[in-house]
Parts: sequence; C-alpha cells; structure tokens
Amino acid sequence: MFTVYLTLLVSVLVIYYSCELFVNGIEWVGKKFGVSQCAVGTILAALGTALPESVVTFVAVAFNASSEQKAIGVGAALGGPLVLGTIAYAVVGICIILFRKKREIGTDIDIDSKKLSRDQLWFVSIFIFKVLLGLFIFNIKPLLGVLFLTAYGLYFFKEMRAECIDECLILDPLKFQPSKTEPQKSWVIVQTVIALILIFISSHLFVKNLEVVSAYWNISPLIVSLLLSPVATELPEILNAVIWVRQGKETLALGNISGAMMIQATVPSAFGLFFTPWLFDSHLLWAGIVTLLVIIYLLMTLRRDKLSPVRLTYAGLFYLIFASIFLIK
Repeated sequence: MFTVYLTLLVSVLVIYYSCELFVNGIEWVGKKFGVSQCAVGTILAALGTALPESVVTFVAVAFNASSEQKAIGVGAALGGPLVLGTIAYAVVGICIILFRKKREIGTDIDIDSKKLSRDQLWFVSIFIFKVLLGLFIFNIKPLLGVLFLTAYGLYFFKEMRAECIDECLILDPLKFQPSKTEPQKSWVIVQTVIALILIFISSHLFVKNLEVVSAYWNISPLIVSLLLSPVATELPEILNAVIWVRQGKETLALGNISGAMMIQATVPSAFGLFFTPWLFDSHLLWAGIVTLLVIIYLLMTLRRDKLSPVRLTYAGLFYLIFASIFLIK
C-alpha cells in the first residue's frame, strides 16, 4: 500500500506542474489565435481539462456490461458538477484570501458579474432538465441525449463569438521558450498538448489508485463515484484556479470552472442517456439538489453584486452538507 499512497502523492504533484504548463500554454493559445480572454477560460481551458473526464464517463457507460460500472458512470456525471460548484468555487475564494498580499487588487474580485451570472443560468436551466429526466421512465429518453450535445454546441458558439472586455494581461514567457517574448505558435501548441497528456495520464493514475485505496478500506463504489472520484477528476480545474488566482487572473479561474460545469452538465449526461436507463436513486437525487442549491446561492450573490472571497468560500459548505446527508443515508 505504500507504493499506492506514494503514487497518489506523485500524481497530485504531476497534475499541479502540468497545470502550470497548461495555463501558461492556453493563455498563449488564446493570444496567438485571437480568442478572447473570456473564451480562453470558459471554452479552451474547460475543454482541455473536462473532456478527458467525459471520455472516461463514455467508456464506463458504453463499454461496460455491469450495472455497477454504469452506475459509477452516472454518478460521475452528477458528481463532477457538484464538486465544481462547491469545492472549486470555494478554492477560488480561499486562494484569493491566501494570496491577497501578492495580488495587486488584494481581496477584490475583478470579474464581469453579469457574464458569470448568465453562464450559471445556462447551467441551471440545463441541469434542472437533466435531474428531472432521472426521475421518469419513457421510451424516447435516449434520444434526448442529442439535446444536451446541441445545448453545449450553442453555448460553445455563443462564447466564441461573444464580445468580452479583456483585461490587458501580462503573459509569462512560454515555459518551452522562456527566452522569447513572442513564442512560436508551434511551440505554444506543443506545450499545451503535452500538458494535457500529462494531466490526463496523472489524473487517471490518481483515480485508479484511489479506487485501490477505497477497495482496501472497504469503501462502497457509490461513495467513490459521488464523493471521492469527482474530487480527483476535477483536480485540474481546481489547480488551474489556484494558479490563475495566484497570478491575479480570477476571470480565467472562474471562467474555467463555469465552462467546465457546462461540459459536465451536457456531454456526460448525453452519454448517460444514450447508454443507461438514467434513473436516479436518492443519493443521485440529493447530489443534483445540492448542486442546484449552491448555484442558486451563487446566482443570488452575483445578481446582488455581492460576490466576495468569503462568499465563494461558503460554497464549500454545500459539499460538506451533501457528504453528511450521503453518509447518513
């Protein structure tokens, strides 16, 4: 077991330093290809870090015959948005407080509250539909998976075409070409792709070893799929947030989280509808309810223009509430 625990630690370290490479590379990708700062966070970074998890969900529900594996895939589709809406947002708040002395604006949050609010409204409207589908049985349910893919397609094009008030960001030199003020486009792409490969491999190495630890301690598969694995698979988004907040770029940090939530609300859900009955038990239903509650809380805060590091930190309490309900039930 020592080797397993060591692998978990090494995986986290590799994920963190891979995220350093990724956020540096994806910022340059945005600049080189003329993508707005908002879309860099909500689309480019989110696609890079969230799609590998969607692939894992697809494999779990499409190529595994056992109902247990399919249940884990559905649990991952619910657990991902829960972790992003609670722990990831809380991490942003905590990091702003911890790095306040290094940040030019201290504990202030320099974001477009209206845009973030619109993104969360998109998520809520889709997520409510996603949860409701888990309560009913009807013949055409698998066909509705197409609607989720279409919804993400619409969100994608909206974000890529939307005008964004970009900050004048000072980009750090590309890690693979540190001596150049304007790195070559090919090296920007190479660094970003290598970072994604490292994130993908180390994240899934972490998850696999987490499953070994869970089996060793006789932790149920449902707890793993809803409480533990989502935290592991969302580590790239969480660590991206830490890095960007430390650099004073909370627009990118929050955009990465909200964009990843949109992917998690649509793509894994479509796979679940295509290949499983998509029926929720009480644990899955509670995961959906708590996720909706935390996003409604954030929406109310944003609408009142009261977003602060402390209020972001409060989002983490919703995860603790869910964990308590889950373990009691």
